Amino acid sequence: MRMTPSKSGQHIPAGVWALGFVSMLMDISSEMIHALLPVYMVAVLGTSTLAVGIIEGIAEATASITKVFSGSLSDWLGKRKLLATLGYGLAALTKPIFPLASSLDWLVAARFVDRVGKGIRGAPRDALVADIAPPELRGASFGLRQSLDTVGAFLGPLLAIGLMWLTGDHIQAVFWIAVIPAILSVGLILVAIKEPERPKELRRIRMPLHREELGRLGATYWWVVAIAAVFTLARFSEAFLILRAQSIGLPLALIPIVLVIMSLAYSLSAYPIGALSDRVDRLTILILGLALLVFADLVLAFATDILGVSIGVVLWGLHMGCTQGLLSTLIAETAPAELRGTAFGLFNLVTGLALLAASVIAGALWDVTGPQGTFLAGAVFAVLTVLGLLSVRDRLRRLRLA
Repeated sequence: MRMTPSKSGQHIPAGVWALGFVSMLMDISSEMIHALLPVYMVAVLGTSTLAVGIIEGIAEATASITKVFSGSLSDWLGKRKLLATLGYGLAALTKPIFPLASSLDWLVAARFVDRVGKGIRGAPRDALVADIAPPELRGASFGLRQSLDTVGAFLGPLLAIGLMWLTGDHIQAVFWIAVIPAILSVGLILVAIKEPERPKELRRIRMPLHREELGRLGATYWWVVAIAAVFTLARFSEAFLILRAQSIGLPLALIPIVLVIMSLAYSLSAYPIGALSDRVDRLTILILGLALLVFADLVLAFATDILGVSIGVVLWGLHMGCTQGLLSTLIAETAPAELRGTAFGLFNLVTGLALLAASVIAGALWDVTGPQGTFLAGAVFAVLTVLGLLSVRDRLRRLRLA
């Protein structure tokens, strides 16, 4: 018998909660910086929006590539907490580079190294959630971790707004304060997370990325990865939401409110959707998420004031809440337990490359056609993705994906 959403949260293991708070603290730190970084690059350093798209895409693709190797290494070692801690620690060490950077080169380097840290921790952490969570609460557990992570994603920009006001728009001062929650995140994972013992009957993995091992992931897993890749092509970096707000004349100090609104919608929806996915058709929820993305793109394409942009950003956040935790749940369920790290790593590699392509295309479209063309193109691709999912829905159900 499935637990209801109101009860499932009471039974989610403490380790999942702790991992959620670790993610939240690091996201507070990262988003305090990232909420201001695109505007700082464009308005202060004179970077083009195409360059912003390339930089953001490369940064996320770097994280995704790193996740393949860290995830596979966690399968080989049978140790996930060690690699997750290393990744959080590296990210914390790079945070002081942002306020010290004196040129675009330094900012790009800092962003790159920070994303390497994200890549090292991502797949082992997600595999650790799957290892800790009971199967009947896996959707709720991933939804909870995603919700707490996203609480950080809206607290970070909110803090950035307040600190920009208190410091008189002193961006470097905000960047320095962002170092604090990053350090707290590393401390928490060290003391509060206990990795479960590896079951003795679980097969040992010698070469996780060998062709034979990749074949063991199975057809259903690769279908999930393919769906996620096409889905990611239908969206692009949230940096373009920030630039959209700037394009309607939102003051510099209030720019981070965009990420606050989006992340609040994301956070409030991720856990309920995750819990719901433990009991209903998951493919239907994915299609709902894509429909929300279509509406978000259309609203953002034609918005003329802050109200319109805000509505579009809320819809964007809701679409993230309907999809991101759910895709992680599907990866956890379709991959063998001994290959979960590798499975999450490959999943993140493919979606990261798709996000790179989407962000570069979005940046180029913005430079040529402006924001309207960029978001309309996103809506068209999202519609095509919905049609594609509907066309293979029966096949996916036969594979027991839904």
